[in-house]
Amino acid sequence: MAINLTLKQVRAFVAIANFGGFTEASTRLHVSQAALSGALKDLEEALGASLLRRTTRRVRLSDAGAAFLPLAERLLQDLDAAVDAVSEWKQQAGSVVRVAVPQLMACTLMPEAIAAFRDEQPATQVRVVDSAPEAVVTRVLAGEVDFGIGPQRAVSPEVAASTLFEMPFLAVFPQGHALGALREVSWAALSGYDLISLQGEYTPLLNTELAAARQKVALSPAHEVAFVTTALSMVRAGLGVTTCMPYAQSLIGMQQLQARVLVKPTITRRFLVWTRRDRQLSPAAAGFRQFLQRFLGADARYMATPKPARRASTK
Repeated sequence: MAINLTLKQVRAFVAIANFGGFTEASTRLHVSQAALSGALKDLEEALGASLLRRTTRRVRLSDAGAAFLPLAERLLQDLDAAVDAVSEWKQQAGSVVRVAVPQLMACTLMPEAIAAFRDEQPATQVRVVDSAPEAVVTRVLAGEVDFGIGPQRAVSPEVAASTLFEMPFLAVFPQGHALGALREVSWAALSGYDLISLQGEYTPLLNTELAAARQKVALSPAHEVAFVTTALSMVRAGLGVTTCMPYAQSLIGMQQLQARVLVKPTITRRFLVWTRRDRQLSPAAAGFRQFLQRFLGADARYMATPKPARRASTK
C-alpha cells in the first residue's frame, strides 16, 4: 500500500521527539507550533497510527512512534548525506573537464575552443587528452575522460553518441600545383597524383564510399603515415597530395599549402560526442559540450570550405 509522506512531516516528528515537545522543536525548525502540529497530524493520518502521547507537561513516544523514530532519523540522515554527496560532486567535477580527442583536433580546433570557453567560464579548467582516433572511445569507457570526440564509427552499446558536426574532405596540395587552378577537386582528379594517406581503415573506408557512389575511382596511396601532420609536411616537401578535414586549415596555412573541397562525390565525416550511458555529465562537462556546438556553429573557419585564392591582377 502506497503511503504519501513528506520530508516536512518526517522532520517535524523527529524534532518533536528529540526535543521533547513542540516549543523547542518549533524554535529549531523556525516554524510555528501550529504548523508543526499540523505536519505531525498529517503524518499520523498517513501512517494510520498515533506517534506521540501528549500530556500537559511533556510529549512521549507511543509504541508506534518508538518503532518509527530510528527509521525516520536514518531516512533523514541518508537524505542529507545524498544531498551533500551531490554538492561535493558538483564542486569537484565542476572545476575540471577532461575530453579525449584525436591528435589532429587537439592541435587545431580544441586550443581556440578552450581559450574561448575560458573567457566565458574562467573557473572551469578543460584538459585535453590527445589520442589516436581508435583510442578515444576506449578512454571514455575506462572513465579516464568526461567525454570524447571523434569520427563516427561502430562502438560498444555502453557508449552513447550525439552529432557534434559534419564536414567534407579537402584535397591538400602545394602552392603552384595544377589542382590549384580548380575551384573544386574531384576524387578522380586527386587520384591522378601520388597520394599520401593515413594508415589503418582510412583509405579502405574512402574506397568503399567511392564505390557506393558508383565512381570508377580507387585510391592507391603512394605513402601511408600515422598522422595528418606528417602527411602535410610531406606534401610541402613535394612528395604528393593528401586529404584532411576543414578544421585543419590552420595547419594547412602554416605549411603554406592550398586546399579545395573534394567532390564527385562529396564525402563527409560526421564527428560525434561519446559519453558513457551509465554516467551523467557534470554540469561543467555538459556546459563545455554545449559551448562547443555554439562555437563551431559561429566560427565559419571550421565549417566553411576553402575557396580558391584570388589571382593577382595583371594590370
